[in-house]
Order: sequence, then C-alpha cells, then structure tokens
Amino acid sequence: MNETLIPEQEEAASAVVLDITEEKCPMTFVRTRLALDGLPSGGLLVVRLVGEEPHRNVSRSVRALGHIILADTPQPDGSVVLTIRKKEAASASA
Repeated sequence: MNETLIPEQEEAASAVVLDITEEKCPMTFVRTRLALDGLPSGGLLVVRLVGEEPHRNVSRSVRALGHIILADTPQPDGSVVLTIRKKEAASASA
C-alpha cells in the first residue's frame, strides 16, 4: 500500500530536530540559533530541551528574532518540545 502524506505531515517529516537537553544556558540558545541560521526561510526546527530557564530563554530569544513558535509541548519525561518556524526572509525593496 502506498502512503500519501498530507502537507502537514510532509512538513513535519522535513523538520530539523535538535536535542539540547544536555546543554546549559547560554548554549541552549546558541545551538538553537545556529540550527535556525542553517534553515531556509519558513523551515521548521523541532527543539527538545529541559528546564524552566532554557525553556524561557530559548522561547523569548526565538520570538525576539522574529521566528514563530508553532507548538510548545511538555513531554512525559519533563522535557519540552518547541516547534519553531523560521521567519520568512525580508524582501528587498528599492
């Protein structure tokens, strides 16, 4: 049987996954920022992190840079998974 992915599934399948559960601040955001910088505009980054401070700092910093947090999902193991859409590139206007 041939499976057909709906657009949301295709998008999720192409997301980059970053596990920063072993990192401490400020490296949590540094690793997140490097991963975002490597994505195309509109790309998805799924970040798994642990701890209140990394959660607060990464979320705040990602939003401050203009990216969108699509989901903020607590996990049974105490970690949190953030699904981030990279902002669209600014169009150059003359």
